[in-house]
Amino acid sequence: QLQASGGGLVQPGGSLRLSCAASGFTRAYYAIGWFRQAPGKEREWVSCIARGDDSTYYRDSVKGRFAISRENAGNTVSLQMNGLKPEDTAVYYCAAVIAAYRRPCAGYEYKHWGQGTQVTVSS
Repeated sequence: QLQASGGGLVQPGGSLRLSCAASGFTRAYYAIGWFRQAPGKEREWVSCIARGDDSTYYRDSVKGRFAISRENAGNTVSLQMNGLKPEDTAVYYCAAVIAAYRRPCAGYEYKHWGQGTQVTVSS
């Protein structure tokens, strides 16, 4: 029910746009998050968009470079990634959780997960 796509190989400084098909996970109830896992590392939270008011949150290392948004009447959540760095290389996952209304969405244990999409940043 959650399906991530849009990954690929890009040179440092380049851009990619990831999409998460999130039909059924409406903004009325769900926050949507993006996570990533690099080889040999634990999965980490990257960004999320809150339930209700679509407030956005980012980990410090991607602030100013990544932008999350809901589109297509909320059925798609996109992650626009600009200024990509080799350290952004990872498998990226989208996930959903029933969250408090109009509250920060970074600290939840996300319950619903899609399959990942590989992002590789290399010259």
